[in-house]
Amino acid sequence: MGETALRILIVDDEAPARRRLRELLDDCMCALPLSIVGEAQHGREALDLLQSAPAELVLTDIHMPDMDGIELARHLLKLPNPPVVIFTTAFHEHAVQAFEVNAVDYLVKPVRVQRLLSALQKVPRLKPFTADKLAHLPASARRFLSVTERSRVVLVPIEDVIYLKAELKYITIRTREREFLLEESLTKLENEFGARFIRVHRNCIVAREHVRGFERRVGNDGDAHWEVLLNGVPETLPVSRRQQFIVRDIGRESITGAAA
Repeated sequence: MGETALRILIVDDEAPARRRLRELLDDCMCALPLSIVGEAQHGREALDLLQSAPAELVLTDIHMPDMDGIELARHLLKLPNPPVVIFTTAFHEHAVQAFEVNAVDYLVKPVRVQRLLSALQKVPRLKPFTADKLAHLPASARRFLSVTERSRVVLVPIEDVIYLKAELKYITIRTREREFLLEESLTKLENEFGARFIRVHRNCIVAREHVRGFERRVGNDGDAHWEVLLNGVPETLPVSRRQQFIVRDIGRESITGAAA
């Protein structure tokens, strides 16, 4: 990296913590050329900033509203040149074992200047996290899916997703407004988001809250099958024979819910 300034983005939902890091980084400048490209209060704001002001290092808190640091690190992998990530955390020592086991860099708050400088000096030798490494960290389900469009990362809120359908090597994300293409595993998405989605076919899972009902239809070959009726979009989705039990189960849930 030579004398080129290390470009850094600070991400923390608490203003005093961001100010503290900025002051510590100022103290490190006598030993290492640094440039702070900006500050963000959460992961979504950080992604927006990075798409107009790229950084080589993101110093991010872990627990933040809207999007936490671990989810942010996952979405950063979609950038053309993903930055290195170092987490800052107030976790007690025993709670960061997962980070140590997976060789993930972190700084425990309150961050000390010598520890920060040591971490900064390692950055030229570090590489961005892999998706596999991040998957082994303690994290809750993502609040967003991220797709790349025209070299930009677009976030799709999970609550807006009507269904996810596997087609060739892509997953189609359907919202009320439009479709997006995602390169992920449908099975992994189903495991991650648990009860939010139900599988209606081997290649499709549907958000429970967007199921309007079911309709029995007869094909041109005379074979009858069920289709899912959806809220917000006119299209319907076929229910495979193996998954036909969901028609009964969801109908039972609807009756139970209405009675309650």
